Amino acid sequence: MNSAGGLLNVVDVEATCWDGTPPPGAVSEIIEIGLTVVDLDEGVRVAKHRILVRPARSTVGDFCTELTGLTQDEVERGLEFPEACRELAALHHTGRRPWASWGDYDRHQFTRQCAATATPYPFGHRHTNAKAVFTTARGLRKRPGMAQALLLAGLPLEGRHHRGEDDAWNIAALVLDLAGSGSWPDA
Repeated sequence: MNSAGGLLNVVDVEATCWDGTPPPGAVSEIIEIGLTVVDLDEGVRVAKHRILVRPARSTVGDFCTELTGLTQDEVERGLEFPEACRELAALHHTGRRPWASWGDYDRHQFTRQCAATATPYPFGHRHTNAKAVFTTARGLRKRPGMAQALLLAGLPLEGRHHRGEDDAWNIAALVLDLAGSGSWPDA
């Protein structure tokens, strides 16, 4: 299939967030990177990885904790963003392996945060918007959220929604469902 042996990285990030306007000086920053490795040739999820990331310009407040389950104390023990990007590249060949996310938010968040921190972008250019593929394959007018897509596909939501490692795992199940029906584009 491709030089990576049919492997695909499925990525989902969680970022600092607020119910309304961010506090003065705060910006949305990645606090968790979830990654599931999918073997498209075998049709299985082969690895699940989580990296906690320590925010530099914002904090995790009550709204963010309620949504993601992550706390400020927990992310304080995480890696700095540049180190997290290096770990992604080293462990999961993110610069060479194709990758997917549910929508373009994750790709754009990495682009913004890498630019803001002068961190080399950890991914290659072979990105697939799994939400767009799902929408087209199902003939839908509106792009569904991940949880809705799982319902439409008859797949269970595993773990906690809005937790990066669990969302990446669930998105990977949707990717495999699309690949099994012949709807996933070749990387």
